[in-house]
Amino acid sequence: MSIFGNIMSSIFGHAKAQPAQTPAAAPGATSGPVSSSASNKTPGVTPASGSGAKTAAAPAAAQAQVDVAAVLTDLASKNTEKLDWRNSIVDLMKLLKLDSGLSARKELAKELNYTGDMNDSARMNVWLHKQVMVKLAENGGKVPDSLKV
Repeated sequence: MSIFGNIMSSIFGHAKAQPAQTPAAAPGATSGPVSSSASNKTPGVTPASGSGAKTAAAPAAAQAQVDVAAVLTDLASKNTEKLDWRNSIVDLMKLLKLDSGLSARKELAKELNYTGDMNDSARMNVWLHKQVMVKLAENGGKVPDSLKV
């Protein structure tokens, strides 16, 4: 798995345990209308993948509502080391128990198509942090605008 994939999995994986209980009640209440509208939209596909569609919809709904800042703040509150994950890609990766070494960050930079000088680690780190937040938002995370700019 890619480094960004590991970041995303770590954050979304921690979130699944928390929001799964809250959204579970909401889809339970709305599963009737969702099922009827799903069968109205795709009657031929519903019998073959009816339960699969519900299973896929539930994780997608949970992922779409992952509050990245809340998950990371919660993890930071449980961590003995004070980590500035809001500003530092190194601290963010440490918080998620991922390799935060320069080689790992360079690999992440390649994954995210960084075009700057990888030997200027300070500039690369700032770019990486912002880009990771943008990519988390693009992949279903709720990220405050202040973390994306």
